Parts: sequence; C-alpha cells; structure tokens
Amino acid sequence: MKMGEYLRDKILLLTLHVGCMLLLAGFLRATGYEPQFCILILIFWLLLLVLWLGYEYYNRQRYFHELWETLNKMDQRYLLGELMSVSHRLEDRLYREMIRISNKAVIERLRQIEDDQKEYREYIESWVHEVKAPITSIDLICENFKSDALENRGDAVRRILLENQKIENYVDMALYYARSDDVYKDYVIRKTKLGEIAIAVLKRNKGYLIQSRIQAEVDCKDMAYTDEKWIAFILNQLVLNAAKYRREKGARIWIKTLTDGVCPSEGHELRDTVKHSHGVWLVVKDNGIGIKEEELDRIFEKGFTGSNGRKTERSTGMGLYLCKKLCEKLGIEIYAKSKEGEGTEVILEFPISDYLSRI
Repeated sequence: MKMGEYLRDKILLLTLHVGCMLLLAGFLRATGYEPQFCILILIFWLLLLVLWLGYEYYNRQRYFHELWETLNKMDQRYLLGELMSVSHRLEDRLYREMIRISNKAVIERLRQIEDDQKEYREYIESWVHEVKAPITSIDLICENFKSDALENRGDAVRRILLENQKIENYVDMALYYARSDDVYKDYVIRKTKLGEIAIAVLKRNKGYLIQSRIQAEVDCKDMAYTDEKWIAFILNQLVLNAAKYRREKGARIWIKTLTDGVCPSEGHELRDTVKHSHGVWLVVKDNGIGIKEEELDRIFEKGFTGSNGRKTERSTGMGLYLCKKLCEKLGIEIYAKSKEGEGTEVILEFPISDYLSRI
C-alpha cells in the first residue's frame, strides 16, 4: 500500500478537516482573534492531523504487509481467514469473520466436488467390471457359434441378444447416472399412462424374464404427472432388481397402481407407509428372497449391497441409490417394504397437486 493510495482513500476525511479548519479560522477572526493566533491554531491542528495520518498509515501498511507475506507462503490460499491476525479495528474483525465464513463455504463446496468425483470414479470402475461379464459371454457364445449345429444357432442368437440387453441396461445406468444432477434440463412433466410404461419395460426385458422363469403381471389403470423417459428408467431398475433377487421356483412380479391406499385384491394397507393420503402410487412387488429387516433402511444408500448382493450375482449397490436420487429430482417419494423370504414391495408416490388435478 502506497502513501498516495492511502491519501486518496482518505480524501473525504481530508476534505472534512480542511473545511472545518476554514470554518474555525473564520469564526476566530469574527470573534476578534489576531491572524497570527488563528494561523498558530491551524498549524497545530494540521500537525496533529499529519501525525495521526502517518501513524495510521504505518499500522495499516504493516498489517497488510503481514497479510501478503502470509498469503504468499500458503499453499491453500483459501484458508487465509484462519491465519489472519486479530486486529483491534472493528472493520478488520468483521472482514476476518466474513472471509472465514466465505472460506468455509468454499471448502465445503470443494469437498462436495471431490466426493462427487470420487463417487463417479468408483461407479465407473465398478460399471466397467459389470459390463465386462456380458461382453465376455458374447465372445464365448460367438466362439461356440462357429462349431454349433444349425439347429442350435437360434439359441445362440437368443443368448447373444440377452447379453446385449444386459450391456444396454448397464450403459443406460451409466448415462442416467451422469445426467442425474441435471434432470431439470431434460424432462417434460405431463400426464403419463403408467400401464403403457410398465408393459414397455417388461417387453424390453422379456428375454431375461423368460430365461429366469419369472411371470409378470401389470394392473396399472391410473395415470400420473411425470416424465415418461425418467420414470421408465426407474421402473426398469426396479424390475431388474426384482428379477435379480428372485426365488428359484414360482418367481413372480406384480406392477400395479393404487389411488386409495388399499389394494383391492389383497386388502393391503399402504397408508402407514406413504406420506400423503392423495396421489397415485405405483407398486412393484415380487415374491423373491426379500430383505433383512435391519438392512431395509439402507437399501437406497450408495454402494450398499447387503447380504443378498453378496450371496447372489455381483452387485454394485447403485441401482436403488440411483432410483432414489432421480425420484428426489422428480419430486417422487419412494419407499420399500420387505420381509425376508417372502418378497419385496417398492412404492413410488406421485402426489397430485391442486393445480395438476385441474388440468
């Protein structure tokens, strides 16, 4: 900080002093003081002003010089607020506190970005391992295809299509994961026929369901206001999850919608589970191996596979986490009910606001 810059910053104060000195000189002359006494008083005033400005300039220059030296020695300069020396000036204390608050926000943001990058990197690494399995299967099928008899080649083609479908599902998961933070840029909310989406999802996974000997039923007569593409992806993940953790024999999946909290065919109450007493509920139910009670609260956590994920197929624990994340972006509530050995029920709740109900 240079003296000229300091004096320019104090221009209003200097102007005020000069004005006061002139007023005082005029007042003294008007009351009969001799000119030499007026000049002496003004010189004394000016001397005090110069001494005060010099002392203030010296203290401010030393203070900011120490700050610059501290800043130049730091590797992480956004931590300056933590190392600023305590000043007797109220301004400095206020600035220091504001800088500390600002720096804290920067540090939290950096940590969040680092966590997001780490999370994405870990997911991509696990995704690569997942997608390598169907690719390897396709390579083996193609090798065997050369020596297969003509009548067996149709089965080989079906198996290739099935493995290719798995790759497509993994690729979709990676794409939707990458877009999950910017859902608002790529969605259109409109009245959607949930039954049509459910049937399309089942058709897409028809080969996998047939191979796994899973029967599926759809009873979705209700409509909801949502985005077709994103809800289709969520429903696809729930169906794949139900198929992955199926029972050995008699595996079944039910996809249905409810509006009054009671399933007409089973009398099953959902009012204790859902948050709102109105809206449309899309239920994906299976009679698979179920989830342990102590693990149920954690199934939507990132990377949580649970005991089932470790016992059956390789699992990344990202499917339900991604469903939860997308549901939050779309304003959909998602719940899960399960009993070990009896099956699992996942509920998507589409609240109907007063505005949407009038459309």
